[in-house]
Amino acid sequence: MQERIFNFFTSFGFSPKAVILLLGALPVTELRAAIPIGLLILKQSVKTTFFFSVLGNILPIAPIYFLLTPVSKKLSKAEYMQKFFAWLFKRANTHAGIVEKYEAIGLMLFVAVPLPGTGAWTGAIIASLLRMRFIPAFIAVSAGVIIAAVIVTALTKIGTAAIF
Repeated sequence: MQERIFNFFTSFGFSPKAVILLLGALPVTELRAAIPIGLLILKQSVKTTFFFSVLGNILPIAPIYFLLTPVSKKLSKAEYMQKFFAWLFKRANTHAGIVEKYEAIGLMLFVAVPLPGTGAWTGAIIASLLRMRFIPAFIAVSAGVIIAAVIVTALTKIGTAAIF
């Protein structure tokens, strides 16, 4: 799936930096794919890859936070969208425990773990659903993104060194 998304962007002539930024912004890839692709396939520097993947991953936070409720209410009028949002909210609520308990620190730690389903998108959804104040939620999710980017970058570099 990630390879198809990468091929899609490159087929339109996007620059490597734009590809990294867009991969970082997408919920399926986020920086967990943007960093390895930026470093290993696009051959960008660590600094460039880190910056554009983090920027791309942070960009969707505010729109998700502020638009989730109004958009879900509007789109839930269609039955299939109602099912989708019910699934999305149920999935986000299953991950909300640490955030409810530790608030902004919990949100940061949740986003910082570079596993599927724990990124900025899910963090912003949880913050919105729990009605956290925006600025602390934004800072927490952004800090989590930066920590996750450090981890993914280090793992990519370590894995590359071990293989080659």
